[in-house]
Amino acid sequence: MTVPLHQAKADLFRTLGHPVRIRALELLLEGPRPVRELLTEIEVEASNLSQQLAVLRRAGLVSSYREGAAVMYRLSTPDVAELMGAARRILTSMLTSQEDLLAELRAEMPAATERQ
Repeated sequence: MTVPLHQAKADLFRTLGHPVRIRALELLLEGPRPVRELLTEIEVEASNLSQQLAVLRRAGLVSSYREGAAVMYRLSTPDVAELMGAARRILTSMLTSQEDLLAELRAEMPAATERQ
């Protein structure tokens, strides 16, 4: 039995719902990295990072390979970079809207204070 498309999408977004996974993906946007570098940048326990990378690998968002003694990780497809860019654009838009609302509220504050 196949999973409905909406369920598969929900599973993908659940996979993205962890800060360590997002940070790893952000770092991998710059290109392949060894685990030791990811560990230095993310500052979590090695076992935690390993667990989160495994989740990303099972979901097909990253792939790994050996380069000498180092285990390297990379984004599995340019589409992952595109998804991360889309998330950044959406957040920027949302925060800009909130900033505009905050400016409006601040502009109304003196008027509201004068009426009291």
